[in-house]
Amino acid sequence: MPATTPPPRELHERIIDWFGVHRRSLPWRDDPAPWRVMVSELMLQQTPVVRVLPVFEAWMGRWPTPADLAAEPSGEAVRAWGRLGYPRRALRLHAAATAIVADHGGEVPSTYEELLTLPGVGDYTAAAIASFAYGRRAVVLDTNVRRVFARVVEGVQYPAPTVRRAERDLATSLLPDDEDRAAAWAAATMELGALVCTARSPRCEACPVADLCRWRAAGYPEHDGPPRRGQAWHGTDRQCRGALMAVVRDADGPVAPEVVAASWSDAAQRERCLDSLLDDGLLDLTPDGRLTLPG
Repeated sequence: MPATTPPPRELHERIIDWFGVHRRSLPWRDDPAPWRVMVSELMLQQTPVVRVLPVFEAWMGRWPTPADLAAEPSGEAVRAWGRLGYPRRALRLHAAATAIVADHGGEVPSTYEELLTLPGVGDYTAAAIASFAYGRRAVVLDTNVRRVFARVVEGVQYPAPTVRRAERDLATSLLPDDEDRAAAWAAATMELGALVCTARSPRCEACPVADLCRWRAAGYPEHDGPPRRGQAWHGTDRQCRGALMAVVRDADGPVAPEVVAASWSDAAQRERCLDSLLDDGLLDLTPDGRLTLPG
């Protein structure tokens, strides 16, 4: 394995040039208005682009500004979320829209620090909005970017399960000084990880920095860290919650408990998941005991 880290300037030039040719046309990229970027980032968390696209378009058609969303009940956000999964993200977007209207004059904040104050916005999301919407210099570390850095720079197959200080320091050291260049670098490394340096079947023949990649030079050593866990689905509480939510979301009004109960056969699991949905604020009970989306 090469003893030295690939020259950052060389990485910048090659990956950003590659991005200029191979970047996908995506609605939040072609029109990176701050609210559009913010909505896309919340939707894309743990959800593939292909599933997000139709929901994003419908969402932006209905709520083109934070004020439009904040003016409606949070339950409408949950309903419009459809089957994207992890519907708490819809509640967070609604809460963030409300905060943007109340505290920021209806405009998505432009700085990383301000963005972090919004409900549901963490380190990655704040950095992504600052970079992609405002062209700020920010360390954007999603799964794809982390995998590219792990392989090309550190020489390992996968990054650690969570971001560590050393990894953030490395990403900071690789960030171009120029703001426009840094924003392009964030988008380009993310795209490289999504399209070429994929988790299971990397296409090294299409990689613009294959000859600089330390993992490739070392002969593609297998991951020797903690086992990587896939996302189980069938029979899980996540599936059960989704089934219960679907009944209420697709109904025209409040739903009787027995109708919801018919969607899942395991009574103990069903009751546990129903309690968790009520605790999370994703469902409400009407005075007569029926289930509805939050008002």
